[in-house]
Order: sequence, then structure tokens, then C-alpha cells
Amino acid sequence: MPKTRSPRKSSLQYWPRVRARRMYARLRTSIPSKEAKLQSFAGYKVGMTHIIITDNRTHSQTKGEEISLPATIIECPPLKIASIRAYKNSPEGLAVSQEIVASSDKNLGRKIIIPKKSQEAKLAELEKNASSFVEIRLNAFTQPHLSGISKRTPEYFEITIGGNVEDQLKFAKEHLGKEIKVQDFVREGQQIDTFAVTKGKGFQGPVKRHGVTLRQHKSEKGFRGPANVGSWTGNRSWTVAHAGQMGFHQRMERNKLVIKISDKPEEIRISGGFIRFGNPRTTFMLVKGSVQGAKKRLIRFRHAQRPSTKVPSQAPSVELISLHSQQGN
Repeated sequence: MPKTRSPRKSSLQYWPRVRARRMYARLRTSIPSKEAKLQSFAGYKVGMTHIIITDNRTHSQTKGEEISLPATIIECPPLKIASIRAYKNSPEGLAVSQEIVASSDKNLGRKIIIPKKSQEAKLAELEKNASSFVEIRLNAFTQPHLSGISKRTPEYFEITIGGNVEDQLKFAKEHLGKEIKVQDFVREGQQIDTFAVTKGKGFQGPVKRHGVTLRQHKSEKGFRGPANVGSWTGNRSWTVAHAGQMGFHQRMERNKLVIKISDKPEEIRISGGFIRFGNPRTTFMLVKGSVQGAKKRLIRFRHAQRPSTKVPSQAPSVELISLHSQQGN
């Protein structure tokens, strides 16, 4: 059969292929909701394992039978609400009008400068001017010291809230300075979109970076690269597959099925711990399949924007979680 050839395997949709600005992802859109609740959450990637479940898909050939699936473990210690942000319209779009910061937190002080003055007067002013705001959002931070990783400095990011402005303000006041668990955001059987920064590979050549086909053995000036690099004039053609940064890019993956959420980390404790992580110590979540990013990296997720209709709304029953040691113990 003839050999199939392709000039490149990578897509120009992701451009420029440069390193992400920070270690954890940003969310630019959220799913509209009439209920006042958080519209995203976050956790730390522990690693992967395999599980045995009873297949509950309606049209599956293995319906009712036990099947093996790969699964990613995400440890989700409670998020803590650091501040309330009130937005108004401006000529450039939404702009922060007021921000009320919660009382001091020792670990949060490692990340931001916390005001020493009391915020009670600002909170009263915020309630008084509530009708002039168009949206209320929250700044939250993680608590990595509760998880299995040896880290104290939290990640700090903004989260949107569902509902109208009145409901958003009420929700924000109730939860300012308090913890919110992952069970308050998502349940077993739901689908989520994950946002994270992928594993960094450093500076790589065009074959590994773009999947360029190897040239014939008699070609001149090397064979692990593109043959045509563009026109004579012009410095370089950006559409040509060249060497450069590979990995450490922000990416999103859709429709990851949440199979299990549990407050019992001993259910997945293995001898020697997970490589490069250890054993989880707080609430964990089992997600079907792989999730982008390295171990210990923060994974942000929201409710699926375009959920698959072929996936049952009820989570399959988990018969077994593999506790095989990754250390060979």
C-alpha cells in the first residue's frame, strides 16, 4: 500500500505556542445559572489508576457487565473565599468598582497583601449601592496545606456566581471568609470541563513538536525537519513547522465524567504513595480518563458547557479501585 504522508500533524488553531503566563489556568467563560452558587472549582492532580465499574450505558454492548476504566484522581481540599468583587460597566467593559477582603489568613498572606483595616464600613457601602452593580464575583484561594503535597502558598483566582445581582451579593456575604467543598459544586454522574496547563517539554524539534514526516535518506541538509521553509523574502513564515517551545500551554478538555466523590482518602491510599505526590489527605474525585497537566498541578473545572447526551446522568457503581503500589512494594 502507498505510504500516507502529511506535512504536519499539529494545528495552527493553537498559536502562538508559548509558555503559559502562570502555573494554573484562567476561565474566561462560565455556564449561565439561575441559582446562586459557584460556577467553577479547583483541585490538585494526584495521578492515575484503573477502576472496575458496572457499565450503565443504555446502548452499550457491555451493559450490566463489569468493565475496566482508566481514571484520574483529583484531590479537592475546600476552597476559601478571600474577597468580594463588585463590577460596574465602563467604556472598556466590566471594571471593578469595590472589593471587600475577608479577615487575615496566614497562608493567604503568602500570596497577596491583606489590608489591616476593618472592612465592615466597605461592606455596608457595598450593600447600599447594590443596585448600581451589574455583577458580583468572588476571589477564592486554595488550601494546599490540607492536601498531600508539601506546599503552603495557595493559588488565588476569581470565580463567578450564578443568579442575579441580589442573589450573588447574598451568597457572597454568607460565604465570605468561609470554606466551600467540592460537593457543593458538583455531584457524581455529572460532566465537567477541565482547565489546566499541560506538561512542559521544553525546546523540541519540528518532528516531535509538529509531527513532521521524516524526509528520505538522500535528502540534503538534514531529514528531521520541513523541506520548504517559505519564500525567499520575509524573515520567516509562521505557518511553517519549526522547532520551539512544546508543552506548558493552557488547554481545556470537555465532558469529563465524574465517577466518584469521597471524603475518605483511605479508599485510595496505596503503599508508598502516588509517585511525585504522596497519598491524598482530604476529599478526592475520580474522573474518567486522563486529565491534562502534571502531578501536583492545579486543575480548574466547571460544569460541562456542551455535555454529551449519550452519557447517563447517574454515575456507574464502582466495584474496585486499583490500589497497586506504584513503587513496586
